[in-house]
Amino acid sequence: MGKVKQGITCSVEGCMEPAARSFSADKVTEAFRTASIGLTASRARRAYLCDKHYKVFKKQQRTEKRIEKWRYSA
Repeated sequence: MGKVKQGITCSVEGCMEPAARSFSADKVTEAFRTASIGLTASRARRAYLCDKHYKVFKKQQRTEKRIEKWRYSA
């Protein structure tokens, strides 16, 4: 049983909602740096996100992937 199913809370500062997904802390920190959202556990290996913050993370990742694709396809 993973930590998300056990009921861990979101890793974003000030958010106390239950986590829905977990990602590498490095990926989440990089994506949230541009969105100016901070994580509470900066030393952790995993970052746990609620549905609201997962939506923000997904939008940032989509933008970054599109830019990388443009960079290497030309």
